[in-house]
Amino acid sequence: MTEQNQSPLNADDNLSDGESQFFRLRLFVIGASPNSIRAITNLKNICEQHIKANYELEIIDVYQQPLIAEAEQIVALPLLVKKSPGIERKLIGDMSNTTKVLKGLGIYSES
Repeated sequence: MTEQNQSPLNADDNLSDGESQFFRLRLFVIGASPNSIRAITNLKNICEQHIKANYELEIIDVYQQPLIAEAEQIVALPLLVKKSPGIERKLIGDMSNTTKVLKGLGIYSES
C-alpha cells in the first residue's frame, strides 16, 4: 500500500532552502496485529496533520515481502524508516508518541 501527495513545505531541520521537502516514508509491520494497525493509524494521522500533501507512505508487511525487510535489516517492528528528506532515520514502535515521531522525522510542530 502506498499513499502519495505533493506540495511545498518548510519542515525538515536537516535541509537547505533549495532541497526537496517531500517525505518518503516506509512503515514495516507484521500483518494485521494490534501494534501494526495502531502504528498505521497513528502515522497516517501524524502525516495528514503535520506533513499534509507532502509525503509518500509505503506500508510493508514483512510476512508478505520478507526480502524487502531483510534488505532493510529490520530488527524490531513496527518500524518507520524516513528515506528523505535529509538523513535517513528509523523509529520503532506504534507511533503513538506524536512528539517523538515529529522529532524523529525532523518536523517542527507549530501547535
